[in-house]
Formats: sequence, C-alpha cells, structure tokens
Amino acid sequence: MLAGAAVVAALGALLVVVPGVVVDHDLAGASVAAQDRLKAVNDVRTTLLQAVGGMVVLFGAYATWRQLRVSQDSLRATQEGHVTDRFSTAVDQLGSDKLETRIGGLHALWRIAEHSARDREAVISMQAAYLRTHLPWPPPGPEAPAADVPINDVVPLEVRSADAQVALTGLGVLLLQPREQSWVNLSVTDLRRADCDGLWLPEVNLDRSCMEGAGLYHANLTQASLVSVNLRHADLKTAILRRARCVLADLRGARLVQADLRDADFSEADLREANLRKADAGGAVLRRADLRLADLRGTDLGTADLRQTRMTGALASEHTRWPVGFDHAAAGVVVTEDPGPEPSPLLQPPGMTTRHPPLRSMP
Repeated sequence: MLAGAAVVAALGALLVVVPGVVVDHDLAGASVAAQDRLKAVNDVRTTLLQAVGGMVVLFGAYATWRQLRVSQDSLRATQEGHVTDRFSTAVDQLGSDKLETRIGGLHALWRIAEHSARDREAVISMQAAYLRTHLPWPPPGPEAPAADVPINDVVPLEVRSADAQVALTGLGVLLLQPREQSWVNLSVTDLRRADCDGLWLPEVNLDRSCMEGAGLYHANLTQASLVSVNLRHADLKTAILRRARCVLADLRGARLVQADLRDADFSEADLREANLRKADAGGAVLRRADLRLADLRGTDLGTADLRQTRMTGALASEHTRWPVGFDHAAAGVVVTEDPGPEPSPLLQPPGMTTRHPPLRSMP
C-alpha cells in the first residue's frame, strides 16, 4: 500500500510540478504571455505522459516475458518429469514375464525416443542391449532353435520372439534420425530370419552375429561392420553396403541382386552360390574371396580388387564388367545369357519366409 501511494505521489509531482520547472528553466527569466507559458507547460506534460506510458508498456512487456519464461520452465520441468515417469515405467515393463507387456514397454521407449532427442541415445542403447541379451549367439538354452538347426526349420523372428523383432524394428527406424553417437553394438546376436527390410542400420556392429535367412531387402548397412557374420541365404536385394566391412563373412546363397557394394571389404568372404546380378561392386575388395558358382551376370566389377579371388563356375554375361586386364575365362568363369530385367519384389515372397534349397557347395 505504502509503495503504491509513493508511486502515485511521485507521478503526480512529475506531471504537476516538473513541467512548470522545466519551462521556467528554459525561459531563463524571459517574459512571455501567460497563454504561451501554459501551452509550453502542457507540451512538456504531454511529453512526460508519453514517456511514462512508454515505460509502463515496456515494463508490462518485460513482466509478460518473465511470466512466459517461468511458465515455459515450469511446463518443461513437468514434461521432463512426465517423460522420466514414462521411461521408468517402460524399463520396468521390459523385465515382465508377459510378452505383451514387454512389447508395450518397447513401443513406449520407441515413442519416447521419437519425441525426446535427449533420451534417444539411451533408448537406442537399451534396444541394442535388449537384443544382445535376449538373442545371444549361439543360443544358450532350449528355448531358442539350436545353432545347427537347418534354416528352413527356424521360424521367423517375429514369430519365435516378437518382442525382439519390435526392438529391432524400432532400432532400425530410430537410426534414421540425427544422432550424437555413431556405432551401435549388435554383435554376437541371433537374428536368424529377422525382418530387417528397409531398416536403417548404418554403422551397426554385427560382427559374428547369425543373420541366416534374414530379410534385408533395401536395408541400409552403410559402413556397418559385418566381420565373420553369417548371412547365408539372406535377402539383400537392393541393400546398401557401401564401405561395409564384410571380412570373413559367410554369404553363401545370399541374394545381393542390384545391391550397392561400392568400396565394401569382402576380403576372404565366402560368396559361393551368391546371387550378385546387376550389383554395383565398384571399388569393392574381394581379395581371396570365394565366388565359386556365384551369379555375376550384369555385375559391375570394373574397379573391384579380385586378387586371388576364386571364381570357378561363376556365371557372367556380356554386361558383366571386369577390371582392366582381368582374364575371367582363365579364372573359370562361365559366360552365359543375361537374365534381363529383375522381377519386382512385390511378386516374390518375403525373404525371411522363403524356403531355401540346400547349398551345392561344401562347407
């Protein structure tokens, strides 16, 4: 109350007393008509009123801005608290004995990561850890198909471990978004007949994992590490493996039709009976790789490193491109007709459910 009264008194003095003082000071004792003096005093008073009004507006704007900041900070704190609660609840659900509860927890983490960049890395790491701990390779117990079970007898991952498939799909979608870190660890994981079609898996470490019969149609594996990975019979049609490390990888019977293999390292990889029709292998390293009985019709190997590569019985066509000076006939390559345009993937069964014929090549 006293502060308000003091402000009113100060304003009154400012508008009543100060204008006359200012005018008298400016006149410096000069004699003017009363009407002119009154007009000058009113002009000063008007100017002061405008200045006071401007200050009031500025103070009101500042007060509003401060209130908005306080409200935003309060809302942010509330939202972060809500996200923290949701995160804790989702993590608790991952330890449930009920499959549907675990799936719900994984979906909740997925949603949190999509809307909270701050929590995205934690969710990605958690999904990767979930896959490594729930699907170790080789399988340690009877609840998963044994390591030596024929791939045609292994049911798709989405059937035998639906929660793991949800975690894998969420991981492949979240990696599309901007990230602070790069590598994701999925090494030594059992991903037989997993559905990875169209997933974004760049710079993912899949070393020594088993992805036999997995569906990787149009998947992005740029700069992924696939050292000693088992990709037998995997469907990698139109997949992107640029600069991927596939050293010692087992790709027997894999479908790499129209795949982007540029600058990938397939040193000592086993590609027997693999289908690489129309693949782009420019700059790929295939040193000491095994390409016997592989289908290389229309494949671009023009700048590939084929030193000590075994190619006996591999198929090629007039559209296959070879490095300058490379004698494919001496390497045992069989030249045959080009198969023409590749069939649409919409007319083919999903790679993860395809019945795979036995490999002709010996282990």
